[in-house]
Amino acid sequence: MTNATRLWALDGAFFTLPLNLIVLGGQGMTTLPIPVYVIEHPDGLIVFDTGVAPEAWDDPRAVYGPLVDVFELTCPPENLLERQFAKTGYTFDDVTHVIVSHGHFDHTGGMYLFPQAKFYMSEEDLRYTFWPDDFCAGFYRHEDIERTRGFEWHPISSDLDLFGDGSIQILRTPGHTHGQLSLLVDLPSRPVLLTADAVHVRANIDQKTPCPVDLDTSTALRSVERIRQVAESAGADIWVMHDTADWETFTTEEGWVS
Repeated sequence: MTNATRLWALDGAFFTLPLNLIVLGGQGMTTLPIPVYVIEHPDGLIVFDTGVAPEAWDDPRAVYGPLVDVFELTCPPENLLERQFAKTGYTFDDVTHVIVSHGHFDHTGGMYLFPQAKFYMSEEDLRYTFWPDDFCAGFYRHEDIERTRGFEWHPISSDLDLFGDGSIQILRTPGHTHGQLSLLVDLPSRPVLLTADAVHVRANIDQKTPCPVDLDTSTALRSVERIRQVAESAGADIWVMHDTADWETFTTEEGWVS
C-alpha cells in the first residue's frame, strides 16, 4: 500500500465564540483554529478544507456581515492562505484534489483558488450549500460555491478511497450537516483521522457531548462512534480539527506532521 508522504496543517483565521454553541452546556468563551490541511501523495497534492475567504483578512464584516458578531473572527496577517501555503514548497497551481468536508463558510472560503483541481463534497452538502434551509442559511456563503460552479465537481454518495491504495480515505460522518465528511490519512509515521466538524472540540468525542448546531444530533453521535471505531481499527490518531490542544499536539513549528 502506498502512503501519503506528508501532511501540512496550515494556520488560518480564528473564531472566538461562546463554548455553548459547540458543546451542549459549555461555559465561557473559547477560541478555535480554522486550519487548512495539505497532503502530499505520489499521485497528487490534496487540500482538505479551505478556511475562510481571503478577503476577510481585509474586512471580515464586509465578507460575513452579522456573523462576525456571533463568531468573532481574527485574521493574523501571516496566516493568509497564500503565505501559509508557501511553507509546503508548492503553489496553488500544484493542487490536484480539493476535499471539502461540508459547505459551512469557514471551510469553503478558499475553494476558488484551485480551479484546476478535482473537487469532492458529499452530494447532500453540495446540494444543501446551494439551497440551505432558511434556519441555517447563515452558515453558508453563496459566493464561495458560485465561484466554483464551473469546476470539476465529484459528488460523493459513499466512502471513497481516493487513490485506490488505502492511503487517503474519505469517510462519511454525517450529523453536523447531512453529508459531513472526515478524512483518514495514512502517513509514514502513523495514520491520522481528520474529523473536520463531525466533532468540534475534544469534549464532543471524549464525553459524547453533542454540538447544539448539528443538523441531526442522533446521526452526529453515531458518526462520533464511527470515528472511534475507524480510528481503533486503523491504529489512527484522531485529530479534532478546531481543537486548540489537538493543534498544539500534532503540529511542529514548521506546521507539518509526517
